[in-house]
Amino acid sequence: MERSTVTGSFQQARSRLSKAAQAGFTLLELMIVISIIIILAAITLPQYQKTIMHTREAVLRDDLFKMRSLIDQFAADKGRLPQSIDELVSEGYLREVPVDPFTGQKDWAITTGEDSNSLTGEQGMTDIHSSSSDISTDGRPYSEW
Repeated sequence: MERSTVTGSFQQARSRLSKAAQAGFTLLELMIVISIIIILAAITLPQYQKTIMHTREAVLRDDLFKMRSLIDQFAADKGRLPQSIDELVSEGYLREVPVDPFTGQKDWAITTGEDSNSLTGEQGMTDIHSSSSDISTDGRPYSEW
């Protein structure tokens, strides 16, 4: 009777061991899964970067459009061109100077020119551009937008 008890315990332990060994993944299975993940990442990463670039360009277009509109509004309200972006902020036309999405700073390139509303030929801010030297997806530098 003792022999059958020992044999039974041995068989139960062996059964548990084989079930535990079958529950894990083989090295080949893990390598296949990792390879699939790498392939999917290689496919999606360029599309993600392209989406980020288009988003930054959309933000830049919108910021330039709004600031140019505010320059025109300022000129219509005050009868003269603003001298700087900071004047647009101090007069309440802008809450704060937006950050250029390509440089990450508030360093806009200002174009000044003669104020057409001025009788004495004063200068003022006529246009605004990005100060980035990067090239856009349409082939033009952002500084020319």
